[in-house]
Amino acid sequence: MLRFFPHAGEAPVYGWDTLVLLKHLLDQGLKKTAIAERLGVSRRLIYHLIATGQLERDLAVPLPHRTRSSPTAKLAPYHAIITTRLATYPELSAVRLYDECRAAGYPGGLTQLKVFVRQVRPRPEPEPIIRFETAPGHQAQVDFAEFRFPWGKRYALLVVLGYSRLLWLKFYPRQTMTTVINGLEEAFAYFGGVPAELLFDQMKAVIIEDRRAQGEKLLENPEFLRFAAHWGFRIRACRPYRAKTKGKVERPVAYVRDNLVYGREFLGDGDLDAQRLAWLEATANVRIHGTTKEAPRIRFERDEHAMLHPLATHAYRSLILTPEREARATPARPSSPGAIAVERRRLTAYSAIAEIEEVA
Repeated sequence: MLRFFPHAGEAPVYGWDTLVLLKHLLDQGLKKTAIAERLGVSRRLIYHLIATGQLERDLAVPLPHRTRSSPTAKLAPYHAIITTRLATYPELSAVRLYDECRAAGYPGGLTQLKVFVRQVRPRPEPEPIIRFETAPGHQAQVDFAEFRFPWGKRYALLVVLGYSRLLWLKFYPRQTMTTVINGLEEAFAYFGGVPAELLFDQMKAVIIEDRRAQGEKLLENPEFLRFAAHWGFRIRACRPYRAKTKGKVERPVAYVRDNLVYGREFLGDGDLDAQRLAWLEATANVRIHGTTKEAPRIRFERDEHAMLHPLATHAYRSLILTPEREARATPARPSSPGAIAVERRRLTAYSAIAEIEEVA
């Protein structure tokens, strides 16, 4: 039963709907005992309502409800201040806005203001991810990914053809320039050709310094430039903090983790290499790709293979880099990750290198 309490000293006023029903039952001639049972109240209450004249009031219009002002009602006059300030300075904190509203007379608390600020704060449109597609044979994307196995840390070198999404990868114990050169030559052999350009992240074996943000040029490693000239591809590099431009290879990194490595057991490097080859042929390159809606192998053979540049007649021979097998670390002289081993040579050899650089 609803109750509305009048000012002090007045008799209590009972719910409008209860009073209307009570008056209706009395007008029908029902006895007060029957009415009390039907309404679930005492007869004394019915006599009290009659004696205090509450049934003589105009019951055609319901009594107005007395409600307390809600916290949001307190904040309502200050909505315009908050929205205007956020429109100009969208990063203003709720605490700062609270101080400004308090200075304007806001009597409420911080919590309600925080809720309102979350609702009306302008949200910047997310930067659109522009998916760019490359022509067959035009580009491959290259990256390293780190993995840990029971016998040690290994680095997967991944190469993905931009058009077909055909994937090649291999695990190596180090991230050196020799690793990159040997891995790319094996990837070219796997593809049966060379794309026109390779897109790298800020890989130290390839990029010495990127000064494009200062209006200057990209500074590539001279040794890698000679390697690129030998195989006939251009070097491209993602700008710093713009990794989304290399998404075709970064998404396969997660795919390799989840589909190849996670949940499988490997006996060592030999078993790991055998399983990655089988996985490339039986799983990765024959699945239906989520973007192209085709199997990478089918798309590659149909459209891209013939567009690749032909393979070089022989592998690249460096005059500076020591073969990887001769550059293994010893307990007395461990190697650091990413270090490039340099072989001591006569001055005549370095003169020959300088001549090659001038020709290149």
